[in-house]
Amino acid sequence: MLVINPLAEIFIYKQPVDRGVDSFSTVIHLVGSFVPPLLYIPALTRLSGPLLIIDCGHALVSVTLTHVTGVRNKMPIRVAIYGQGLVATHFVVGVERIKRGEVEPYGVPLARFKLPYRIEDIEIVGSFDVDEAKVGKTLYEVAKEAVGDILPVPETLRNIVVKRGIHLGSLRDLPFKAKGLEDETGSLKDAIEALVAELKKMSPDVVFNVINTEPAKAFNDVEALEKAIEAGEGVSASHAYAYATYLYAKDTGRKVTLVNVIPSPLARDDAVVKLYESVESIVLGDDGATGATPLTADLLEHLAERNRYVLSIAQFNIGGNTDFLSLTIPERNKMKEETKSSIVKDILGYDAPHYIKPTGYLEPLGDKKFVAMHIWWKTFNGLEDELAVNMRINDSPALAGLMVDLARLGKILQDAGVKGTAYPVNAFFMKDPGPRGAKNIARIRAYYNLLDYLRKLGLEID
Repeated sequence: MLVINPLAEIFIYKQPVDRGVDSFSTVIHLVGSFVPPLLYIPALTRLSGPLLIIDCGHALVSVTLTHVTGVRNKMPIRVAIYGQGLVATHFVVGVERIKRGEVEPYGVPLARFKLPYRIEDIEIVGSFDVDEAKVGKTLYEVAKEAVGDILPVPETLRNIVVKRGIHLGSLRDLPFKAKGLEDETGSLKDAIEALVAELKKMSPDVVFNVINTEPAKAFNDVEALEKAIEAGEGVSASHAYAYATYLYAKDTGRKVTLVNVIPSPLARDDAVVKLYESVESIVLGDDGATGATPLTADLLEHLAERNRYVLSIAQFNIGGNTDFLSLTIPERNKMKEETKSSIVKDILGYDAPHYIKPTGYLEPLGDKKFVAMHIWWKTFNGLEDELAVNMRINDSPALAGLMVDLARLGKILQDAGVKGTAYPVNAFFMKDPGPRGAKNIARIRAYYNLLDYLRKLGLEID
């Protein structure tokens, strides 16, 4: 008997083989430890509970996992995407490049921790959009057109074709030819059924909502939401997607995590959270926090801890991508302003005069937005201080990096039996964290709270 203990105890029993003990490293690699393979073993004969029986060609080797804490899971995390825009494109390209060893996972907050699921375990299984320029194309073609001039696009993205999604006006008044499933089927209810059928073929574990910023309101009542869907009126595309994903979980019995990284209230909608809880699934959100907002939150926390009284806050962004173009439409801009401004009173305890919102569209800036911030406060002896910050931030990659962790956390939470939503995850990753009524906190506090939360779920976080 040979005992090897990387992060878990692994006992290997073997009959005599003439290859020597090099075979064992590959056995351990196959069950997900951190020991690299030294010899290729061709066939996995049988999997029975925690016992692997492997045919080495000369003998049968059995591996019994006696304690699995800390051992990485080798099952993939199957991920589908609603909205194949620039953020989603950076996500799929970045994940595939990390898997190929082409780039380090900078911008992925938890990359340095050994989580049960690796970035390499993420498998893209589906994508939906309503832009006629994308529907029917492969992710490779979409990515080549969007980022091919600045990044290498992995060939593996040729395997996924963008399917038609639900529109409901999410691209209205923007320069795109859009067509949704509801336009093909004749009703929203039928469109949702068609979408559920596609999800069943893909079998995702985690689904991202990354569609364009849209006007949306919370229902907070399941009956009201279902009546609106039945009537096909007063429903945002995000809520239609959320309901379809819920039905997929209900019909299949599979747990699913919906991650909402746009401002539409899903994790802050009691109706959506209740539906997901009823099928032992999870909704995370809302509105991914990437650039100026988390920095502003941490600066306000710094001032609050030192009892400095904030007199005013100005923070604005100007960019040249599609999302900034859509934010020139007042009702869309209002959605983003609400999620960005929620930090002030939550952190300071009072509503200091503030102007915090996306301000304009300037096409030459492209995806690298310009951010300006000014904070003015009163300090000791009645004197006043000021802080001014200017930044240029690659907007879409910043959010895509967060999505890498959210995909892994979405599956980890399922495995841990979490359902409904998870505030400790939302508080760190989102501008306006669910559930409804939850407060924003400084991201540095949220980060350490998140690590403590993962430890309580049984993860070994050092």
